[in-house]
Amino acid sequence: MSSSLLPERPLLISPTLATTIGLEEALMLQALSEIAGFRETVKRPLNPDLEWIKLSDGELGGIFPFWTPVDIKRVLDSLQMLGILLIEPLREDDRQNFFAIDDTTSSDVQDSASSRRRKDRQTADGGAASLIPVNWQPDDNWIKICKQHSIPENFICNLVPEFVNYWRDRGQARFSWGNAFYKHALKEWRNEQSRKGTFELASTMSGEWRPSEDAVGILVNAEINASFIEDAIPEFVLYWRERGAVHGAWNTKFIEHIRRQWARFSASFGRDDTPQLIADEWKPSTECYEILQLAEIDEDYARSRIPEFVMYWKDSQQVNSSWNTVFLRFIKQDWAR
Repeated sequence: MSSSLLPERPLLISPTLATTIGLEEALMLQALSEIAGFRETVKRPLNPDLEWIKLSDGELGGIFPFWTPVDIKRVLDSLQMLGILLIEPLREDDRQNFFAIDDTTSSDVQDSASSRRRKDRQTADGGAASLIPVNWQPDDNWIKICKQHSIPENFICNLVPEFVNYWRDRGQARFSWGNAFYKHALKEWRNEQSRKGTFELASTMSGEWRPSEDAVGILVNAEINASFIEDAIPEFVLYWRERGAVHGAWNTKFIEHIRRQWARFSASFGRDDTPQLIADEWKPSTECYEILQLAEIDEDYARSRIPEFVMYWKDSQQVNSSWNTVFLRFIKQDWAR
């Protein structure tokens, strides 16, 4: 006979585990452990030795309907900081994550958790937290949690002396220095990533500058002719060096520059595909001069080079599908010298 008060499967909690890591943490951990028993598991690069399951935010809300989303995140973070639960977000969907329970070092985790909780209770009973010791070091579990955010161990270790000195100088007490250090390391790593990104963004413009492989790849994938890209580099470099610009997002600027010129080029004479000899009276088209103007190349200079250009190609007896394209390349290279 079923009871209306117990329509669902009850959640069982180990008293020992609850004493060790906390009641809420034990409840969530055991619930996730049971779910992993009948869910499809996969291997993930973060730790290929563990069995991972995929759960959405909505599924977590259904498993723990007695908690708000904020409470669920709080308990998940607590388990993650204890090193018991590994979480790997899906890049394409921030509302789904892969979860894995790491019980390979459960005794160490339990000892560390118990130790921290005992210290917290002792300091709480005493009415004050503890100052950071002069020889303080983060334990293995906190380092492990930092590594889950792809923070290199040498970066973590290098933060310790400054962290200890800072808090000793301030004379401020804390209940958990491990948790404080974890937050500090995460913040510093994000700042470091931002600094690296800014440095790469602000690359130096010089006479030897060339677009990155990624920038060229983006343009080639957009079906822009590789020779067209290559020919535009000298004029691009000259343009910005003459303006005294040293630092800037040059790859981004180069991509925008090439896209504008290629669009104008394609619209103007991209369909001229019949190879022919150059005519005695050949002149560049109006669109050709407009493209040169975009590159800030003097029109009078370009006109002065037409006789030499025509004479050279008449003597060579070569045919070409677009003499405008050849002339553009010739003028750009000559202007950049």
